[in-house]
Amino acid sequence: MKSALIAMSGGVDSSLAAKIMLERGYSCIGCTMKLYDNEDIVIANPKTCCSLDDVEDAGSVCRHLGIPYYVFNFKEEFKEKVIGKFVDCYEHGRTPNPCIDCNRYLKFGKLYERAQVLKCDVIVTGHYARIVEKDGRFHLLKALDESKDQSYVLYSLTQEQLAHTVFPLGDLQKREVREKAREAGMINAEKRESQDICFVPDGDYVSFLKKTTGKEYPSGDFVDKDGKVLGTHKGIVAYTPGQRRGLGLALPAPMYVSRLDVENNRVILVYDEDLRNTEALIDDVNWISGIVPEKEIRVQAKLRYHQKEQWATAIPMEDGKVRLVFDEPIRAITPGQAAVFYDGEEVLGGGTIVS
Repeated sequence: MKSALIAMSGGVDSSLAAKIMLERGYSCIGCTMKLYDNEDIVIANPKTCCSLDDVEDAGSVCRHLGIPYYVFNFKEEFKEKVIGKFVDCYEHGRTPNPCIDCNRYLKFGKLYERAQVLKCDVIVTGHYARIVEKDGRFHLLKALDESKDQSYVLYSLTQEQLAHTVFPLGDLQKREVREKAREAGMINAEKRESQDICFVPDGDYVSFLKKTTGKEYPSGDFVDKDGKVLGTHKGIVAYTPGQRRGLGLALPAPMYVSRLDVENNRVILVYDEDLRNTEALIDDVNWISGIVPEKEIRVQAKLRYHQKEQWATAIPMEDGKVRLVFDEPIRAITPGQAAVFYDGEEVLGGGTIVS
C-alpha cells in the first residue's frame, strides 16, 4: 500500500484532500507545519492560516478520518526563509510574495524532506492545480476551477517534486469540495478561507516590519520623474509600485508609485500613462521541465496572482535570467513579485521580477 503525507491547514480543502487519498487506497498521515507562535504576530485572525485554531481543526479532522496526525515545528526555517526574505524585500524596495516562498521552502522543501524520512510515497496538499505525466515528464496545469487556480504560486516545483506530489482537488470545483465535505460530516465544511498573509493577519505589514526589526523607517521625499519634490512620504517600506491610495498628497491629477529609490529614500511618482512598460527582467528562474529553452519562446506571462496572463516573448539569457518582452505595455511591473510563464493551461516555469 502506498503512503501519503497530507499537509493539513485546518481548512476544508486539505481536509477533503486527505479523505480523497484514503478513498484512493493510500495509507495517510496528516500533519500541520508549526510556523510561528500566535504572540509573534500580535493577534489571531480567523481569515489567516496556521493558527492554533487551525491546528485543532486539522487534528479533529484526522481523528474523524482515523489517521495519525503530527505537528512539525518549522518555526526557525519559516523565520529565515519566509519572514526574513519578506523583511529584506521591503527594505530594498521590492514587494515580496511570501506564499510562494512558503510553498517553495516549507511545503515542498522541509515538508517534502520529512515525507522522505517517514518513507511516504507522496506529499499531498489542498492546492487547486493539476499534475499530468506524459512522455516520461510531469506537467503542472491550471485547476479546472479557474476562479480558484493556484498554479501561479507553484511555479518553483521541479520534476522530482512533481513526481511525488498529488493535488486531489485539481479536477474539482470549489462548491463540489464543500458539498463533499458536508456529506462526509467534516466540522470545517463551511469554514471561511484564509485570505491574508498568515503572519500579518491584520494586513498592517508596516507595523509588522517595525516590530520585527525594531526599526523606524525615516520619512523622505515624494518626487516626480524629473526629481521635483511633491511632498513627504512616511517611510519607503510603506509603498509599492502601482499604488495610488494612501499617498496623502493633494495633486492636480492622480499619480502612482512608479519606483522606490532606496539609496536616496525617495518614492518616485508618475501619471498613469508613464506607469506602463513593455519589458521585465526575471531572475531565479525555474523551468518545470528541467530544460532551459535554447531560444526565445512565446508565453503567456502572469505578473500577479489575480492578473490575467499577457502575451510575451521570453528570451533566455546566458546568465540564467529571462527577458520578457510583452506584446502590449504592462502596468506597474513590480520588482520582487513573481512572473509565471504559461503555455495555455500548462505552467512552463517562472521567476522573480528584478526590474
